Amino acid sequence: MSQLKQTLSDNVKVSMKARELERVKVLRNVQAVIKQIEIDRQIELDDAQVLDILQKQLKQRHESLTIFTENNRDDLATKEHLIEIDIINEFMPKQMDDAELAALVNAEIAAQGATSMRDMGSVMGVLKNKTAGRADPALISKLVKDALQGQ
Repeated sequence: MSQLKQTLSDNVKVSMKARELERVKVLRNVQAVIKQIEIDRQIELDDAQVLDILQKQLKQRHESLTIFTENNRDDLATKEHLIEIDIINEFMPKQMDDAELAALVNAEIAAQGATSMRDMGSVMGVLKNKTAGRADPALISKLVKDALQGQ
């Protein structure tokens, strides 16, 4: 079992004993998604794959938060943000700040000698592996695109 899956499982047990029902619900939901993917693909997920799932779960919750906020559903927005997003964030690695990410993007573009948008795929492939779980892929894509277009 991967270390991250074991940590999730241990946290469910601790939360159950402490009777933290919302936390148990969120963690079990994440475990269910992981288990479903393992069953569908008939594989055992490693930490990188589990991290990718956690990142997708966070993205879904951020999208929900945006929708709830736009529709003045503060009760649901608070629940999404304060409970679910914060709980999932506990299992994510420390996020890279904007300056660190920009420096990494520029260094990778220079290392590959990328000069045009045709090179974006190869740059993104390497950066995705280097920043796994530590940066939003959409932000990385935007930074790479801006850098390659000379902005």
